[in-house]
Amino acid sequence: LSVEDRVAPNKDEVLGKCAILLQHVDRRLDHRPVNSKWFHLEKHFIVDGDQKKKESKFSSRIHMRICLEGGYHVLDESTHYSSDLRPTAKQLWKTSIGVLELGILNAQGLMPMKTKDGHGTTDSYCVAKYGQKWVRTRTIIDSFTPKWNEQYTWEVYDPCTVITIGVFDNCHLHGGDKAVAAKDLRIGKVRIRLSTLETDRVYTHSYPLLVLLPNGMKKMGEIHLAVRFTCSSLLNMMHMYSHPLLPKMHYIYPLTVTQLDSLRHQATQIVSMRLSRAEPPLRKEVVEYMLDVGSHMWSMRRSKANFFRIMGVLSGLIAVGKWFDQICNWKNPITTVLIHILFIILVMYPELILPTIFLYLFLIGVWYYRWRPRHPPHMDTRLSHADNAHPDELDEEFDTFPTSRPSDIVRMRYDRLRSIAGRIQTVVGDLATQGERLQSLLSWRDPRATALFVIFCLVAAIVLYVTPFQVVALLTGFYMLRHPRFRHKLPSVPLNFFRRLPARTDCML
Repeated sequence: LSVEDRVAPNKDEVLGKCAILLQHVDRRLDHRPVNSKWFHLEKHFIVDGDQKKKESKFSSRIHMRICLEGGYHVLDESTHYSSDLRPTAKQLWKTSIGVLELGILNAQGLMPMKTKDGHGTTDSYCVAKYGQKWVRTRTIIDSFTPKWNEQYTWEVYDPCTVITIGVFDNCHLHGGDKAVAAKDLRIGKVRIRLSTLETDRVYTHSYPLLVLLPNGMKKMGEIHLAVRFTCSSLLNMMHMYSHPLLPKMHYIYPLTVTQLDSLRHQATQIVSMRLSRAEPPLRKEVVEYMLDVGSHMWSMRRSKANFFRIMGVLSGLIAVGKWFDQICNWKNPITTVLIHILFIILVMYPELILPTIFLYLFLIGVWYYRWRPRHPPHMDTRLSHADNAHPDELDEEFDTFPTSRPSDIVRMRYDRLRSIAGRIQTVVGDLATQGERLQSLLSWRDPRATALFVIFCLVAAIVLYVTPFQVVALLTGFYMLRHPRFRHKLPSVPLNFFRRLPARTDCML
């Protein structure tokens, strides 16, 4: 640790330094603070004499509280498909809830990855990662249908975790300078979430190996896996669903997004260096592909996929809104009359509302049980928008950071990004406008509108105090469900009033 003085814009003068051995640093397992200590700052200087030598002189002292945190979990992979959520300190680990068994059987229809002696060939091997344990199969040389038939096991501490299996082409078999500079090519990857597996059932299925290349998505073959998740105690596993995902230190003293990103980057580098020294070694490109290191980078394809994922989530609400609109417009009079009867019953007996909602959800869940997934899900090209991605969007996704493309291409992509950001800016501005209109109801910025609203609130308070709530609810419901003959196409009075309220858009430059 060094304390420095900024004596000039580009010049710092060291006031003192201290070296702290990590083996002497206190280890913290919970939120209780450790004792603070005073550390000596020493200033190093060179003494001129017969022989120059470096000496240290006491400069000052610094008061610090320093510790090694054991209560956090440092993520080396994305939180969305993490394989381990335990704290760093082993003393805080809980007992395992089961065992995961993985059988890597074979692959079918692999594509030729390189050329040797005038013909295409593939030297494939598999890598599986779950928790802190990485495994690698042997390399099957010159085969498009390799058979590994290897089995591995892991202890499971949380069912809501993901195991990742990747297939790669070995480019380091024949030695030489070219082999040293070569990179193992990716053939495909499979993720399996343990919570989607039934306990004590063996899943033996083939999974497509899909890889996204600069020229588009390509199917590289299929891999045949056997997976079984054995649970030691069903009660303990069910109890895990009530626990927080991360250790409690993440909620007592949460880390910032910047700290999480920095820690993940450092953890990835440490794991990559450790596995590169293993025998056989796992190269850096293999580790980064397994950990999805570049998943946070900008991608037009991934942005579109996430947008349509949001639309898929909202599609249920949109469908309910359309159905209610049909009810209000009497598209099916029989259904509308039945809804009237149900509405009257719920208003007269409000204690039936919550039981009716939960019973309805129960019946939906039982009905969908017939169509429950029979197999673990695999990579979905349509969900990822990888099957119809534009070549320029893929080229942008595979570009380095900072960019290595010509300036005219970068200018075109920058203009495209500006147009997209302009639309987002407009939507955000519209949302802000609606919120400011809501705030202006009582702000007296428009004195006439606020006076009208205040008078309306007073009248509504008196009427609602005098009138029974069930009568008000019935009248409101009947008004919303009134026949189209009593409707008109013009906007309603409350909507007209709300749209006339002032916002702060006229104050913006």
